[in-house]
Amino acid sequence: MRLPRTRPRSLAGQLFAMQVVLIAAVVAGCAVFAYVSGSAQAEETAARQVRVAALAVADSPSVREAIRTPDPSAVLQPYAERVREDTGIAFVTIMDTGRVRWTHPDEEQIGDTFLGNTAKALRGQTFTETYTGTLGPSIRVVTPIRDDGRIVGLVSAGITVDRVSSQVRDQLGALALAAGGALALGGIGTYVINARLRRHTHGMNAAELSRLHDYHQATLHAVREGLLMLDGRRRIALINDAGRELLGLEPDAEAVGRTVDELALPAPLTGALLASEARVDELHLTAERVVVVNTRPVVGGERRGTVVTLRDHTELQALSGELDSERGFTQALRSQAHEAANRLHTVVSLIELGRVEEAVDFATAELELAQVLTDRVVGAVEEPVLAALLLGKAAQGHERGVELVLAEDSLIDDGALPPSLAQRDLVTILGNLIDNAVEAASDGADDGSDGGSDDGSGAVPSPRAAGGPAGRAQVTVTALADERELLLRVADTGAGIGPEEADEVFRRGWSTHGTGRGLGLALVRQAAHRNGGTVELDRGPDGGARFTVRLPLPARTPGSRPASGAGSTPGTTSPSAPGTPPGTTSASEEVTA
Repeated sequence: MRLPRTRPRSLAGQLFAMQVVLIAAVVAGCAVFAYVSGSAQAEETAARQVRVAALAVADSPSVREAIRTPDPSAVLQPYAERVREDTGIAFVTIMDTGRVRWTHPDEEQIGDTFLGNTAKALRGQTFTETYTGTLGPSIRVVTPIRDDGRIVGLVSAGITVDRVSSQVRDQLGALALAAGGALALGGIGTYVINARLRRHTHGMNAAELSRLHDYHQATLHAVREGLLMLDGRRRIALINDAGRELLGLEPDAEAVGRTVDELALPAPLTGALLASEARVDELHLTAERVVVVNTRPVVGGERRGTVVTLRDHTELQALSGELDSERGFTQALRSQAHEAANRLHTVVSLIELGRVEEAVDFATAELELAQVLTDRVVGAVEEPVLAALLLGKAAQGHERGVELVLAEDSLIDDGALPPSLAQRDLVTILGNLIDNAVEAASDGADDGSDGGSDDGSGAVPSPRAAGGPAGRAQVTVTALADERELLLRVADTGAGIGPEEADEVFRRGWSTHGTGRGLGLALVRQAAHRNGGTVELDRGPDGGARFTVRLPLPARTPGSRPASGAGSTPGTTSPSAPGTPPGTTSASEEVTA
C-alpha cells in the first residue's frame, strides 16, 4: 500500500526548529564556557588566597621568634590554626628546613615529614602547586621563612581541590538556572515571532513560497493588462510591463518607490489613482492611449494601499469610431435609397404623363448633382480610407442640412501616406473633426439661418470654394499631402470657439452639449501626438472654428512615388475629375458602386 505523502513543514515551523536548536546550542555553549572559566577563576582565586596567607605567615615576626625557641610547635600551632580559620583555607603548615612539621590541622601529624616539594622554597622561591597530601589533593603555596637573610623554615598554605570544586558546583547551579531561563525566554520569543511569520506566510513552506514567487513573476510579466500596486503612502510598490507601457513610462525607468504625482500623468488620471474610493471602468486619456482604469483599496484594519488595473481601450475606441462612421454612412445610404425611389417614381410619372423630355432632364440633373462631389473627392483624395470617410460624412452632413465642401487645394495621391501612419488614426482625427464641425454648423444654422436646406431635389449640394454664402451651414475640409507632412484642416460656419477655451476643448469631458460628451477632440489630439503631429485651433474665414492637424511624413527613398502630382501634367485632372459626362464609366462610379 502506498503511503500518503507528508506535507513538508511550513517555513515558519522550519525556522522555529532551527532557532530553538540554535538558541539551545548558544545557551549550552555559554554555560560550558562559564563553567570552564569559572573553574579556572576559582582555582586562580584559591591560589591567590593561599599565597597571601603563606606570605603573611612567613613575614610575621612572631613566627621567627617562635622558631628560635626550643619548642616552636607550642607557639606556632595555635597561631597557624587561627590563621587557617580566619582565612578559610584548608591548612597552614610551618616546618623546618628538613621538612619536619611544626604545625598541622591534625595534631597527630606534627613532627612528621611534610609531603610535597620544597626544593624551590629552599632556594628562596615562592611557588604554587597541586599536590596530594594527608588531606587529599590540594592547591598549595610553599614559601621560605627568612631570619637575618637566612632561611630558617618553610610555610605551606593550601586549600583542598574538593572545596574549590564545591564552590564551582554552587556557581554551576546558579548558572544552570540562568541558562534555563535564557533558553525558555528565547523559545517563547522565537515562538511568538514564528507565529507571526506563519500568519504572514499563510503556513506555506519554503518550496511553496518559491513556487508562488516564480508563478507571480511569470504572471506579472505575461498578463496583458496593466497592473499597478500602491502602498499606503501612494508610492508604487509594484508595476508590470503592461502597466509601464500604458502609463507611458520608459522600460528602464525606476518606477518602484516613486509617488503617483511624480509620474507626470494627466490630472484626471492622477486623481483616479489617488482616490480613496474604488473606481470602476473609468475612461482616461494618457499622452498616447485611452485607458480604462479600475481601482480597489486594500484595507485590513487600516488603509494599506490600492490595487489598480489598466486596460488599453485605444484600439477599441478607434474601432468604435469607425463603426459609428460606417453606421452613419449606412443610414445615409438608406435615406438616399429612399429618396432615389421617390425620384424614380417622379421620372416614371413624368413618362406616363407623356412628358419624356422633362423626365430625361430631371433624371440627368439628379445624376449630375449626385456625381459631382463623388468625382471631386475620389479625384483629389486617392487614399481609399479617407475618400470613403469623406463621402460617408458628406452623406451624414446632408441629412442634417450641412454641406460638406472639399477645398480646391486638396490633393492626396495614392501611396502618398506611409504604412507607418495608421489608417485608424486618420479616421479618428478626420472623423471626429468633421463630426464636431457638422454639429457646430448645424447648431449655427438652427440659430437663425435657413438650415442649409437644398432645393428640394434631395441631391448632394454641388461643391464650391470654401466660404459659402451667408446663412448656409457648411463644413470645409482640406486634405493635402506633400513630401514633408500631411495637412488635415476642417473649418465650419458655426459660432466658433473663444480664445479662452482654445486649450480646454482638447480636455476630455469638455463639451457644449452636456455631460457624457467631450471625448472626440481629446482623441484627435492623442492620435496626432501619437504620430508626432500637432493640432491647432483658430477662427476660420466664415467665423467658425478651424482645426488644423499636421502630421510629419518620413522622407521618401529615391525612386519612390512622390507625394503629389508626379507623373501628370500640372493643372490636369484625374480620370475621375469633375465634369465626367453622365453615363460614362469613371473611377468615381466604381467607388460609389
